[in-house]
Amino acid sequence: MSFILHGLGVSGGIAIGRAMLMSHATLEVSHLTIAPRMVDREIARFESAINAVKRELELMKESAENAPAELGAFIDIHTMFLDDPELCDKPRAIIRERRCNAEWALVQQMERLVAQFSKFEDPYLRERKFDVRQVVERVVKELLGHPGRPLMKAVKGVKEETLIVVAHDMSPADVIAFKEHRFASFITDVGGATSHTAILARSLAIPSVVGMENARAMIRDGEQLIVDGARGVVIVNPDQRVLEEYQLRKNQIELENSKLRRLKTARSQTLDGIDVQLYANIELPGDVAAALDGGAEGIGLFRTEFLFLDRGDMPDEREQYEAYKKVVKGMEGRPVTIRTFDLGNDKDFHPDEIGSRVKTNPALGRRAIRLSLAEPRMFQTQLRAILRATKYGPIKLLIPMLAHAHEIDQTLAAVELAKSSLRGEKVPFDEKIEVGGMIEIPAAALAVGLFLRRLDFLSIGTNDLIQYTLAIDRSDEQVSSLYDPLHPAVLMLIAHTLASAEKVGVPVSVCGEMAGDPKLTRLLLGMGLRNFSMHPSQILKVKSRVLKADVNELAPTVRRMLRLDEPSKLRESLERLNASAATS
Repeated sequence: MSFILHGLGVSGGIAIGRAMLMSHATLEVSHLTIAPRMVDREIARFESAINAVKRELELMKESAENAPAELGAFIDIHTMFLDDPELCDKPRAIIRERRCNAEWALVQQMERLVAQFSKFEDPYLRERKFDVRQVVERVVKELLGHPGRPLMKAVKGVKEETLIVVAHDMSPADVIAFKEHRFASFITDVGGATSHTAILARSLAIPSVVGMENARAMIRDGEQLIVDGARGVVIVNPDQRVLEEYQLRKNQIELENSKLRRLKTARSQTLDGIDVQLYANIELPGDVAAALDGGAEGIGLFRTEFLFLDRGDMPDEREQYEAYKKVVKGMEGRPVTIRTFDLGNDKDFHPDEIGSRVKTNPALGRRAIRLSLAEPRMFQTQLRAILRATKYGPIKLLIPMLAHAHEIDQTLAAVELAKSSLRGEKVPFDEKIEVGGMIEIPAAALAVGLFLRRLDFLSIGTNDLIQYTLAIDRSDEQVSSLYDPLHPAVLMLIAHTLASAEKVGVPVSVCGEMAGDPKLTRLLLGMGLRNFSMHPSQILKVKSRVLKADVNELAPTVRRMLRLDEPSKLRESLERLNASAATS
C-alpha cells in the first residue's frame, strides 16, 4: 500500500531507495531485579560501559580529520554529558537503592532528564534532550554488547547507495558512520531544524527529513521510499508514475548542480552591471574550506558562539585568537565579519546546572550583546582576540541583538577599551576596524537611524527578525507553519532598513536564511540588497539568479509588490517575478 508521511525537511535533495530500519536500543531494555550481592558488580559493569563510550568518542574525534567541523563539537557535548553527575552518578544510586540492572537504571534517569530539558522554552536548549538520548543510547548498546555501531536490520540484495535509514533518532556519530557507507538518506521520528543531526545533514548534503513522529513504526524493512528533503515528504511504496516523476526530478537536480559548478569563478554581477557580493555563513574555522569551495567572496557571518557551545567552559583569549586567525588566514585576504557571541541564559548552562536554568522566556532575556555588556571581562577577552587577529587580514566586527542607543555606545566604548589595552602592550591590530550591528529586532529596524549614525555597516538577521515580528518559534512544530518570510510586516521592516541605509551610504547585508533562498533573490535585489550571506552550499544557486537579473527592471516591480498587504497576492506576484526570469 502506498502512503505519504510528512515531517521537517532539514536537508534538500531527493533520494530513492529501500528502507533499512535502525533499532532503538533504549526501547529494548529489560527491567531486572538483581540480588544484593550482585549490586557492586552491576555498578562496575555500568562504569565500564561509561568509560568504553568515552574512549570510543575520543578515538572518533581523533580519526575525524575529514569529517565536517561540527562533528568535533558534537562529540565534545556528548563527552560532557558522560561526565555529568546526572548521568554518571545518579544511575549508580538507582542501581544500589532499587537493585535494578544498569540498563534500566540509566534509562529511568534519562527519562527524568529529558523531561527537564523539554521544559526549556529556547529551541536550542530544548533540543539538547536529543543529545541526552543519543549518549544514553551509546551506553546502552555497550551494556547490551553492541558497541560503537547502529543496530540495523540488513536488507538483502540491495546496494548501500540505495538504502534509506529509518530511525527513531540518530546521533551525529551515526550520521558520520553512514557517510562512510554511502547510504542515500535518512529519516527520523524526532528532531528539529536546529538539532545536531539536522546541522550535520546539511553539511554532508544528505537528503533528510526529521520529526516524522511514527515513521519507524509505519515503515517496514525493504519497502521502497522516496525522500524529498526540500518538501519534507516521504512517499512509501510509490506507484510507477510517481517513481518516474521523482526519478526525473532527481536527475534534473543532479544536472543543475553540475552546471552550477561552472559559475564558481564567474563575477557576481547583474545583467545591468551591478556588482553583488555573495558571502558565506560559518560556525567553526573548519567551515572555511566549504566557503571557498562554494565560491564565497568572504565570510559575512562567523557565529563565534559555536566556539563556546562545544565545551563546558569558555575558551581563553589565546584559543579564540587562534580560531579567528585561522579563519582570516584561510580566507586569504577576503573580508571576514566576526559576530560577537550570541549566548545567553538559554545557552550558557553547565552540566551541574541541568534543570536549574529554566526562564520564563529566554529568547527575550539576557542574551547576545546584553550578556556581553553584563559580563565585561568575558567581552574584553573576545574583543581583544578579534582585534589581534586583524593583523592577518580584513575583519569587521558585528554586534548581535542591538535595540538601544546606549547598547551601541557601551559596545563602542568596550571596543575602545580593548584597543587601548592592546596599544599599552604594543600588540598590533587594525585601528580602523569597522563595527556593525545586527538588525534582528523590529524596534531596531523601525529606529534604524540611531544605528546608522553610530555604526559602519548593518546586517539583517532575518531568522530572528521574522520570529520576533510574528511571535513565532519556527522550531515549534505546532506554530512553525505560521513562520512566513513573505509576511508584509517582515518585508516592510527589511525594505525600510535598506532604503534608510542607502540614503546615507551605509552598507547592509542579509545573513539570515532569506539570503540563501534562490526564490527570494530577485525580490531582495529589487529591494536594494547588494550583499548576501548564506550557507556555502547555497551560494552558486543564488549566483545563478543574480547573473540573470536586471535590477533596473526589477526595482519598479518590487516597489509595487511591497504595497500589497495580502500575503496570497504577494506570493502570486513573487511567482510571476520569478517566472519572468525563467522565460527571459
